Amino acid sequence: MRFVDVLVGAAAVSSALAVPTKTRKRADAFQFTGVSESGAEFGNLALPGQLGKDYTWPDHNAISTLIQKGFNTFRIPIMMERFIPEKLTGTVNETYAAGLDDIVTFVTGQGAYAVIDPHNFGRYYSNIITDVAGFGAWWTVVAKRYAANEKVIFDTNNEFHDEDNALVGQLNQAAIDAIRGAGATSQYIFVEGNSWTGAWHWTSSGTAEAMGKLTDPQDKIVYEMHQYLDTDGSGTSPNCVSATIGAERLADATAWLKANGKKGLIGETAGGANAQCVAAVKGLLAHMQENSDVWVGWLWWGAGPWWADYMYGMEPPSGTAYTGVLPSLTEFI
Repeated sequence: MRFVDVLVGAAAVSSALAVPTKTRKRADAFQFTGVSESGAEFGNLALPGQLGKDYTWPDHNAISTLIQKGFNTFRIPIMMERFIPEKLTGTVNETYAAGLDDIVTFVTGQGAYAVIDPHNFGRYYSNIITDVAGFGAWWTVVAKRYAANEKVIFDTNNEFHDEDNALVGQLNQAAIDAIRGAGATSQYIFVEGNSWTGAWHWTSSGTAEAMGKLTDPQDKIVYEMHQYLDTDGSGTSPNCVSATIGAERLADATAWLKANGKKGLIGETAGGANAQCVAAVKGLLAHMQENSDVWVGWLWWGAGPWWADYMYGMEPPSGTAYTGVLPSLTEFI
């Protein structure tokens, strides 16, 4: 989702008590279905920020409820600067890292996947990351911390944009090399492209060329693309272009994945709680199921305790999408 300045104050949100439960067996074609769990990336201009004022961590009970609904993958956006402040090669902020440890341990302890997502748009302290080695060093530290947890997934960086396509490819490869070099050899790695990693312009933007050359000795790369269904694909409107726009916007990416023998995942998608958007989202997911040889899953944007009445909110028990969209998506979970 195209937001760079997330300045959200603390909000009191009640959630229904949910007993933690192991993920149930799912019968659909997808390996990964889930949501992004926002909070720790909020207040991104207030660095390092204050817990409870500028940022928060996802709610255990809400995650348990979503697991009971069948979701098995939870993407956890964080800020690179909060995990390792001041410079990419610096020292871990153990207070912030402990918060990430807690939510990762909780999610994976339920048998679900925890996706660690540096939600930085290819930037560090608002500057485009050009230090490829430093980016790799940051990932070495993170990967070492979670190398023993097979349920952790590493997401290289959220929505690179307005950058050189070759640089984005180099940064992704540096992350892959660093993660594997740190001993994290069993985990999946989600890689993201340039131009907001949009599926609908994956090839036309030029990002596909460099991204297609990525290599992983463990062969566990998944190409994470994002796709919203509003007019400009930015995920800033509750309205969708048409009931068929979801499948239409994935067609080009699907063809690229098939032609290049790659696996893809829609790491962010959403639509408003209205009939046209529900149809459009279902069309997108049906297209992915029909092409499950290349599409391995999808994640909704987003959940989290501070979203309140956000138009795409998937936070139990009263989020707009949780009550107005999720009941229509059960066949895809």
